[in-house]
Amino acid sequence: MSDTNLPARVDAVVIGAGGLGASTAFHLAKAGLSVALVDKAELASQTSPRAAGLTGVLRADDDMTRIATLAVDMIESFEADTGEKLVFFQPGSLKIARREQDEAQLHEAVARAGRLGIAARIVTPGEAQGMMPYLHTAGVRAAMHVPKDVYLEPVQIPACYAAAASKRGAALLPNTRMEEIVTQAGAVAGVRTDRGEIRSQVVVDAAGGWLRLVATMGGADVKLVPTRHQLMITVPLPKVQPMQPITRIIDSNVYVRPDKGGLMLGGYEPDPMQFDMASLPPGFRIEDMPLDLGVLRRLADSVAEQFPIFRDVELQEYRGGLPTMTADGEHVLGAAPGLAGLFVIGGCCVGGLSTAPALGRLLAELIVTGKPCLNIATMAPDRQATTSISEETLHHKAQLHYSHHYWWPDTLPA
Repeated sequence: MSDTNLPARVDAVVIGAGGLGASTAFHLAKAGLSVALVDKAELASQTSPRAAGLTGVLRADDDMTRIATLAVDMIESFEADTGEKLVFFQPGSLKIARREQDEAQLHEAVARAGRLGIAARIVTPGEAQGMMPYLHTAGVRAAMHVPKDVYLEPVQIPACYAAAASKRGAALLPNTRMEEIVTQAGAVAGVRTDRGEIRSQVVVDAAGGWLRLVATMGGADVKLVPTRHQLMITVPLPKVQPMQPITRIIDSNVYVRPDKGGLMLGGYEPDPMQFDMASLPPGFRIEDMPLDLGVLRRLADSVAEQFPIFRDVELQEYRGGLPTMTADGEHVLGAAPGLAGLFVIGGCCVGGLSTAPALGRLLAELIVTGKPCLNIATMAPDRQATTSISEETLHHKAQLHYSHHYWWPDTLPA
């Protein structure tokens, strides 16, 4: 997407053209606002296209389950809503229990799904293997199938939303570096970039790994931790078909899905690499981030009994991005503390790409009407977990939420 002229004034400036920023820009433009979508790199080029591109409608609490379900509804109706074609597959997902406590988790999840009107059922290990032929049933106690879950090539979310926003008049401004949030009388007055100034009374900080740095330009400290996440994709395999389900193994925090004719494997290691973006060079991009295939090999080893295919298979790709983790595992969405007109959307907690359609819509509704259609109170940027904690506690809790993405133990070290 090519640069456009810098507008002198808009109703809203959105900083960051990943999934969350592009979705917000589209929904603001759809509501009739003039919008500038600004990114210091190419649009849709940083962490979002490096995501796994999978959804999970059943989340840890009812509010996030409703948001995740709305996001899948929006993916299903994406072309009708935006005019942009989105290619996705909807084979559902399998969640695999290898331990007694994880089997109990599945039964609790099925009961909660029924209460919330989401189809989900317990399936036998044999049924799970019938859906995912590369899954071996040794060590599998039980599995849950959720048919609504989808997966897709992740770059489509930011790229299609940016294109749809542009068609509704939004100015797309890649390769444009934010230098200052301009303020006046305690409120946002615009932004200054390396290409000039844009006047606006609304600024949305959707800068991903750089969100905290941008927020500080407006005097807000939104505490989150950029954390490396990696995945790998095998060469094409003979039994892989697109309609095989996303498969998650709870205790190992590993996921597998079809991709490019092969199988994708990713997961959440116990000691992820965390980043301080302020210490990195100004020109740092996600493609500069160091990768470690050894992490993925160890994750593959942890599920070798169920997925022995990953032991020796050749890879066609492995990649990594920088999702942001919060101390309580919740997203950050809403008005930033301390500066009227500044809003933030981030803290994706390795689940933001799949919920970006809904989260961008909810933030746009908050900005335009003050009344989002779903509850977002737990995501408030001024909650204690994103403000009044020490840096040491932040990094420790962010690491725990990353490394226990699929299960939370009864006891954890302080």
